[in-house]
Amino acid sequence: RRHPAILHFIKELAIYEKEEDKAQATHAQLQEALFSESGVGLGGHVAWAIMAELTSESPSSDQSTPQSATGKTPIGFALYFFNFSTWIGKKGVYLEDLYVTPAQRNLGVGRALFAALASVLKWNTPSIGFYESALKATRMEEWVGCGWR
Repeated sequence: RRHPAILHFIKELAIYEKEEDKAQATHAQLQEALFSESGVGLGGHVAWAIMAELTSESPSSDQSTPQSATGKTPIGFALYFFNFSTWIGKKGVYLEDLYVTPAQRNLGVGRALFAALASVLKWNTPSIGFYESALKATRMEEWVGCGWR
């Protein structure tokens, strides 16, 4: 499965965000959340991931990234889940993480991963600037996300 690369990218993202100790997800948790066969819901498949991968003909990337079962090298991912707005009565998509390895940035990989998803952390100014200028994304300043553990 793809979760070894996803976990690797989650840890790289946590290092970038200077929050390495906060990234506590495990292979087992990712397996359950992303690939569970028990169906969609709190006890099973609750999130989805899109992987960006290099083919064997592409320039090599960071060799520390786990290779996928297809022999392609993962270079980034977008992890998302579906939500529902009670106020507007419509479903939506929430982008939890979007990450591209540093060596593969500025090649359109992030744009491709982001194409159908729109939500960013407010503090991440470089990413927000990219989303707003390059992708014409707009922030929903009136909404503040909350969660429980």
